[in-house]
Amino acid sequence: MLYIKEDLINEIRDRDVVLFVGAGLTINLGLPSWNMLIDLMAKELNLDAEKFKKSGDFYELSEYYKLKKGSIGPLRSWMDVNFHSNKIEIGNSKIFKTLVDLDFPIIYTTNYDRWVEFAYDHYQKDYTKITNIFDLTKITGGVTQIVKFHGDFDDDESIVLSESSYFERLSLDSPLDMKLRADTMGKTILFIGYSLSDINIRYMLYKMNKYWSNSGYHGVKPKSYIFMVEDNPVKRALLNEKGIETIVANIDDDRTALEDFLIQLRERSLKAKKD
Repeated sequence: MLYIKEDLINEIRDRDVVLFVGAGLTINLGLPSWNMLIDLMAKELNLDAEKFKKSGDFYELSEYYKLKKGSIGPLRSWMDVNFHSNKIEIGNSKIFKTLVDLDFPIIYTTNYDRWVEFAYDHYQKDYTKITNIFDLTKITGGVTQIVKFHGDFDDDESIVLSESSYFERLSLDSPLDMKLRADTMGKTILFIGYSLSDINIRYMLYKMNKYWSNSGYHGVKPKSYIFMVEDNPVKRALLNEKGIETIVANIDDDRTALEDFLIQLRERSLKAKKD
């Protein structure tokens, strides 16, 4: 059985954990990966995708795409259609079923797709989707908040897709940044669906560490966790130095490992409630 600290289980039981969800969650549904999106843009721009990947990243290429095409619109439309294929049956995903069952009070996601929301709709669980400052007025006590930190296809202005829009998110002073600061200052954080080479996870960790460093109370920062399928001792040690504990899967397959982890969280937190 995967080793998970009892502290994390008890905090999930008490709804004291803020969940951060990355692309690794929805890739399990068969959605295009970042590499596939780079391939698509490179093809449209007559570039060698494999050569570009050696020296560039998705946001850089999408900025170039915007420059050449005059708009990110065609890419955004392609993503909206292909990320929400009607061939996907969300009710067949054990990962999403377990995610809803765990009943996190707040879920932050850097994904643009709507599959977390679709899962809540499917299982008829209330939630509040938060994309912009107006959505903050809709928050209701006891109802899960799904915060679309890099935007949502329902609100084009919110989408962080090009390099320039990504840099704007680094300003640390938007309404969602202020909410992130408030939500994470006294809560345990759990990251799933991220790799340690993912710029999104490095960005999130940077932001939260900056908040605590500026607060003057870094020594009482709550523990944070990240679930990983592959171990990296160097990065694990650096994360631990920042108060982030790595939970490493004992299963090689990404989908099965994440499914097993979430199921263990659900079963053990339910047992903790009974005890």
